[in-house]
Amino acid sequence: MRGCKNKIVSQNVAVVSLLLCSFVLTNCRSETANQSLPASRREITDDLGRRVPLPERVTSAVSLAPNLTEIAFAVGAGERLVGVTSFCDYPEEAKRIRRIGDTLTPNIENIIALKPQIVLVSTASQMENFTRTLDAQGIAYFVTNPNSLDDIYKSIYQIGEIFSREEKAYEIVGELKRRVADVEARTADVEDVKVFVQIDKNSLYTVGRGSFITDLIRRAGGESLTEDVATAYPKISKETALALNPERIILSESENNLEPNEVFANSPAVKNGKVFSVEADLLSRPGPRVVDGLERLAHALHPESFE
Repeated sequence: MRGCKNKIVSQNVAVVSLLLCSFVLTNCRSETANQSLPASRREITDDLGRRVPLPERVTSAVSLAPNLTEIAFAVGAGERLVGVTSFCDYPEEAKRIRRIGDTLTPNIENIIALKPQIVLVSTASQMENFTRTLDAQGIAYFVTNPNSLDDIYKSIYQIGEIFSREEKAYEIVGELKRRVADVEARTADVEDVKVFVQIDKNSLYTVGRGSFITDLIRRAGGESLTEDVATAYPKISKETALALNPERIILSESENNLEPNEVFANSPAVKNGKVFSVEADLLSRPGPRVVDGLERLAHALHPESFE
């Protein structure tokens, strides 16, 4: 009898031991599983088709382009920028944010030191030199590449989504579209004029097919004489420029671009006084203020439509 009791006690001890082991293992698995679960995350697709992982709320970002800085402020997320380039001078508040170098050669060490959750990039080529470094540091980067006005709307939506400010982004784009529609309605029945956009007087840089400025000219009732050039910002020869014979010349206003190149001296644009300057930032920055640039282009090309 005593042997039977001992046997039963031994079996009970074994069962209890198994239950304890099972309980411990289950808890261990649960803790391990909980540890492996990532914090709340989301993904947003950039203009390169990359799925960029982001935290549910982005509180710190670095902007590597003035247009992206302007968009961030426009959607109400300017205070979340911890670093910007030396060219980011609008709005006024942007001037008080820490500088991380210029747009073409940002300082990667400064960026890493700020520990941003994301770096906002204007073009893919801007990142070629240090994407691996950012990847190694676990810093996400989001690339935009707007080539048209519709692409600029998209950039505003994207930045709004990154900062969870979608409603404000849609509000901004809605107002921009209203203003663009007004310009297009006023220039719908006018005859397109032949336009040359001069970005730099001496080198004769201009705009080609891949530039959003070409889209702006078309919407303003003009036809860019270099719109068939494959690259976005080609440099043309004086011989090529002479043959263009533009009816209007648009100067992207800057210190080295205050008058047309001498090659245009006998063009209809110069002879008829149809040379106009538009603030460079309004033409060169694909952000909300680009519609200001569009309106000025339209007034310059077809003033009669806005009397």
